[in-house]
Amino acid sequence: MRTSYWERLVAVGGGVPSGAALDDLTAELVAMLGDADSHVRDELGFSTLARWIADGVYDELLVGLGDGLAVGLRTSLGDEAGSTVLRRSYSARALAAVVARDNAVRALHPQQVFSWADHAFAWYLEERDLRAWLPAAGWADAVGNGADLLAHLAASRHLGSAELSVVLDVVGGRLLAGTAYRFTDGEDDRLASAVMSVLQRDLVGIDVLETWLERLATARTEESPGVKEFVAPVGGGQRPAHRPMAVRTNTAAFLRALHLQLLLGVGGSAERAPAAPQVRSDLLIALQAELRASIPGLLKAGPA
Repeated sequence: MRTSYWERLVAVGGGVPSGAALDDLTAELVAMLGDADSHVRDELGFSTLARWIADGVYDELLVGLGDGLAVGLRTSLGDEAGSTVLRRSYSARALAAVVARDNAVRALHPQQVFSWADHAFAWYLEERDLRAWLPAAGWADAVGNGADLLAHLAASRHLGSAELSVVLDVVGGRLLAGTAYRFTDGEDDRLASAVMSVLQRDLVGIDVLETWLERLATARTEESPGVKEFVAPVGGGQRPAHRPMAVRTNTAAFLRALHLQLLLGVGGSAERAPAAPQVRSDLLIALQAELRASIPGLLKAGPA
């Protein structure tokens, strides 16, 4: 990568240089999304691409750009080590910016957004490298970046009640998938915000949401879908992580985050002003019941 070229460009404001071939520049920026150097990946590549998307540089080219980013979601998918997750995670982050742009300018055909949603859902459920931070490469954060992409998709006018129910299912599938990784860097809050984006559309009924919560409740039972095995310690004498315990912990953290956002009236996508969903009261009751059940010794019902 021409790091010095991009550093000079960013230093003078980061706009598209006159006379430059946009296709070639875009190809470089997309490739930089997978760079193991966080400066190249985040401060140069992603930041420049996100700015150009928001500034309307790609308004006539959103389809091609989004399709290319969707391909990046499949790069070495299934790999749990190394740095291949960077390309997948930052492709999701950039695709979120593309969807957000369409939400603002309303330029795309529904089928195009549906196609990206299909790619996003499949990637998010299949992603196995959930590390938020890579010691040598910085932020990876596939769970958080994927949650942000789901939030922007949920805000899209193209997604109706059926598609929004799928977003909920994808969130549930991500939480219940067997993993030893515990959320440590706000992944629970960002997943909750994605669900708030669904709720603020007021297209999903409380019956669907209660069924969804019942599915999440399986995280605290012996039938949890997490793989029941211990994994090797990370180092430094740390205790091994038990996969079902990570699933239970992550799901409980998510439910607490969702309860708080619903209670305070925050969360959701940037495209929509925070609003109280129509199901707010009923969902709060259902959430509180599940929280009490998940931590019975701490959350006892008080006197009427």
